[in-house]
Amino acid sequence: MLFGDNGRPEVKYEIDAFHDELGIAVEVEAGRGAMSNAAYRDIVRTSLLLDANYFVLMMPIEYRYQSSGRVLMTEAFAKTRDQLSAIYASRRLRLPFAAVLLIGY
Repeated sequence: MLFGDNGRPEVKYEIDAFHDELGIAVEVEAGRGAMSNAAYRDIVRTSLLLDANYFVLMMPIEYRYQSSGRVLMTEAFAKTRDQLSAIYASRRLRLPFAAVLLIGY
């Protein structure tokens, strides 16, 4: 959430779950979200949440879809794991979480 004039919320983000006491933010991606840049969007948006100390991101192991009559597959979990590994390895983008948990389903 971003606060503007007089402390009014200007930007709000909807997430799948949030544990107020522990500061755990949860995002679950499914379907087409596994194909797009949903993981990047979730990482950035959740980083902007006040009081989000931990981030849980759930991604399908793989996502199958049709394109031009062919069945294709993307490895959503592996791609997201690689993205998070690159972010932490580079140290150029500091995430504000004590921990990030990536769950494949």
